[in-house]
Amino acid sequence: MPTGKPAQSGFTYLFVLMLIALIGMGLAAAGTLWHTESRREREADLLFIGDQYRQAIRSYYELDPAQPRLPQSLDDLLEDNRRPNVVRHLRRAWRDPLTGRPFVLIREPDTQGIAGVYSPASGHPFKNAGFAAKDEAFKDAKSYAEWRFVFSPASAVAAAGTSLQKPPESRVTPAPRAGNAGRRLE
Repeated sequence: MPTGKPAQSGFTYLFVLMLIALIGMGLAAAGTLWHTESRREREADLLFIGDQYRQAIRSYYELDPAQPRLPQSLDDLLEDNRRPNVVRHLRRAWRDPLTGRPFVLIREPDTQGIAGVYSPASGHPFKNAGFAAKDEAFKDAKSYAEWRFVFSPASAVAAAGTSLQKPPESRVTPAPRAGNAGRRLE
């Protein structure tokens, strides 16, 4: 006569299979979430590093107001020997955080100087709005390659022309105290 054990072992086997399936689905969801978060962090890194390149090119260009010129290579940004003391406009030559390869250089047609950089990554950016004013052109970009971090010498000349006018009044704001570290002073 059959005992109750074969039916019980069948239910246990089904329970273990369902448990493994649930754990698998949970791990898949966690992996997707981690991948998305990782990509968002790399996007933020790209925005930061691209802006560092743009600022370095601007700094190099504005160092000698009598003869402003764009750098010919990234080495010029790392070690500018136009002054008696070496000037470092860029701390290091960063790699593209999305691809791990060097950035693609944007050269100005007339001088062949470096005017900017961009990522050769082809993926669609998560961020498509809410950019800072200097990055407003990145809005609704279809790929990361459309995020061009360019310094325009024409805008520097225009800014220099407007600086001859009376500067806006500035307010001195006190340094934040320890209790106000998270509050923004205006």
